[in-house]
Amino acid sequence: MKLLQEKLSQYDAPQKAKAAGVYPYFRPISSEQNTEVIMNGKPVLMFGSNSYMGLTNHPKVIEAAVEATRKYGTGMAGSPFLNGTIDLHKQLEGRIADYVGKEDAMLYSTGFGTNLGVVSTLTGREDYVILDEQDHASIIEGRRLSFSTYLKYKHNDMASLEAQLKKCDPDKVKLIVTDSVFSMEGDVANLPEIVRLAKQYNATVMVDEAHGIGVFGEGGRGVVNHFGLANDVDLIMGTFSKSFASLGGFIATDKTITNFLRHHSRAYIFTASITPAATAAANAALDIMLSEPERQQHLWDITHYALDNFREMGCEIGNTSTPIIPLFIRDDYKTFHVTHDLLEEGVFVNPVVSPAVAPQDTLIRYSLMATHTKEQVERSLEAIRKVFKRYDIIK
Repeated sequence: MKLLQEKLSQYDAPQKAKAAGVYPYFRPISSEQNTEVIMNGKPVLMFGSNSYMGLTNHPKVIEAAVEATRKYGTGMAGSPFLNGTIDLHKQLEGRIADYVGKEDAMLYSTGFGTNLGVVSTLTGREDYVILDEQDHASIIEGRRLSFSTYLKYKHNDMASLEAQLKKCDPDKVKLIVTDSVFSMEGDVANLPEIVRLAKQYNATVMVDEAHGIGVFGEGGRGVVNHFGLANDVDLIMGTFSKSFASLGGFIATDKTITNFLRHHSRAYIFTASITPAATAAANAALDIMLSEPERQQHLWDITHYALDNFREMGCEIGNTSTPIIPLFIRDDYKTFHVTHDLLEEGVFVNPVVSPAVAPQDTLIRYSLMATHTKEQVERSLEAIRKVFKRYDIIK
């Protein structure tokens, strides 16, 4: 055995979980992404999706993708820098910029690639990148590729953020990057205070709206819009893989920044463009989000209903106030067993275990879509009550 394989063979956590019959990843689905999916030939309630608006199977979104494929083909065969830009891309960029209240927008092939490409490019060796300790992995990977000094503040702790800002040379660029809604525990960033501190210390603010768009703000424009801070936040990032029911990402900002990124961001220049189908699907999803505000309202109605019931049940749900609801288990293998048993009860949820979180912070992530019915939520609550009692998580 070569040294690499010998070293990697020591990693056997998946094999142990499989041997115990509780391995919870790569579970194949044989149907469309919906509130109910088919797994192993059986219907399962889906409470592990990021499709907050429930548009992945919407007829208008599907038709838009099909028509774009007929017109433009299946792929771009190149990056946006060279042959991979079509008029459909430019149309969506303009609409996204207008939607979130910015001068310009750029499309990346994935949301992960957007954060990677932007955070790694914007600042130089003498500058600073300042992150919330619970920022998404894509932001962290972008920071790792940056030559700038890295500073980290405690999660949503504004005193900690200010302490980091005080360490910075006042004459150097300071880029604060935060999620708007934190993807695992569902809490919301204190954007008003982040903006206030940024102004005080002459810092730039970038907000990842991956889990905020569709959910917060007028027409689902996100947390930045919700707080009325579109003119104060310098860069707004989003992904098409969640509320937009597609694949890809964007950064929206002023033309000075996009001009630099278009000519320096390696994740943009050296990656094939977002496909015509994905572009058209995101465009159609945007139409629906703007024309059907009742979707967003229903999402909040069932979110409040679920939150109230989890609290009444005695579940530990942390500081969430969003459709992302963490149900803390605080034990890796118990989390695996709970996930397995819930699937047996017909409910799909996502386990979050170490090293993604500390072992004492493990949880299952329960997330809602605008297309969930109250009856489906009630069925899931009953299954969770049953399994949680089985494992003494609630009384």
